[in-house]
Amino acid sequence: MDGPQERPRGCLSRRRVLVGGAAGLGALGLTRLLLPRSQRTGAPKPLEELSSAARGLVAEALNGLDLARVWDCHAHLVGLKNGAEVNPDMRSHLHPWRRLQFEIYMAASGVTELARADEQYLERVLALQRAANPAGRILLFAFDRRVGEDGRAQPEHSPFFLPNERVLALARAHPEVEACASVHPYRADALERLEAVRAGGARAIKWLPNAMGIDPASPRCDAFFDKLVELGLVLITHGGEEQAVEADADQELGNPLRLRRALERGARVVIAHCATTGEARDLDDPSEPQASCFDLFLRLMDEAGPEGTLWGDVSAITQVNRSADVLRRLLRARAIHGRLVYGSDYPLPAIDLLTSTRLLAWRDLIDAADREPLNEVFDANPLLFDLVLKRRMRAPADDETGAAEPARFAPGVFESARLFA
Repeated sequence: MDGPQERPRGCLSRRRVLVGGAAGLGALGLTRLLLPRSQRTGAPKPLEELSSAARGLVAEALNGLDLARVWDCHAHLVGLKNGAEVNPDMRSHLHPWRRLQFEIYMAASGVTELARADEQYLERVLALQRAANPAGRILLFAFDRRVGEDGRAQPEHSPFFLPNERVLALARAHPEVEACASVHPYRADALERLEAVRAGGARAIKWLPNAMGIDPASPRCDAFFDKLVELGLVLITHGGEEQAVEADADQELGNPLRLRRALERGARVVIAHCATTGEARDLDDPSEPQASCFDLFLRLMDEAGPEGTLWGDVSAITQVNRSADVLRRLLRARAIHGRLVYGSDYPLPAIDLLTSTRLLAWRDLIDAADREPLNEVFDANPLLFDLVLKRRMRAPADDETGAAEPARFAPGVFESARLFA
């Protein structure tokens, strides 16, 4: 009798591909069905309609803050018309995951009609801001295209585009809005663009090097940095691995150490998210090719010193992809709290699967008793939830590190207006 025959590897491989593909399509279909419907897209609920526990949590979080100086320094504006663009791949059935990503962002932003996407996005973010902190302000980001080494824009490789004039006009029309323009330093007219947006009222410039193809360590950025200093503009640039848009080919450009050139020329730089994701090359030690981006951020903060021009923002740090150890270290790093500023990374705080109060409580970063009222605040207003959560978050006392008391962010972190003083 013949023994058991070996299954042809090619057949097994094809079967696995087919099964895996079917499972992936099933997961995609289920995700597309459920996720956009799970976002909080309605009008913000008035505080008086919340439970006494939720109202008490909000009151405690806002107590002691100068609310007029509480600025959300990291919020995105997205549009589909009047010069704004989203990469066609994000709306194509040929790229199902990117299309799903686009659908989730739109749903979280309160967009129910693509024909009115620009108006609905703006109406919702303004309503959330006014309900969360009517005395404060929100910094809305423009977003420039990717530009090649030859100085030519590459719209086909740009995740989206939001013209500077859009955010400048909104800042002129709405007192609660501040404008953050976006200018790629490789443009031939980059310096003229900086002068124009500064004259138009811009407070800052937004970069996402990983997606825009910007190397902050390149000498070709020197004149750009000098112009930022001359005009008093702040550079807000992504730090660490980029996960919200396509950027896999250039993740190294998010290396915090690549910003030394800007700091050496005196530019005021904010590293978004405190570089709390991913790894990058340790440019100081070739024998250790990869290091935590957060460790590199802390090294750069130490080099800059307390009177330096380097800052970090705390946007997106509560998301589920952040390490608990990194969050504890950031909360306990009191020496740098004077150079941290608040940001939400809207619309991401409105995507409920990105922030889990259950996970944060399990990691002992919030009190378990805070979960229910925090979730209630999230249902009412995701922007307010983000602010309250970051005020409530704490690193527990730890004998090993010598931390005798729970560590929270200093109140000044949330009074972000001081960044623009």
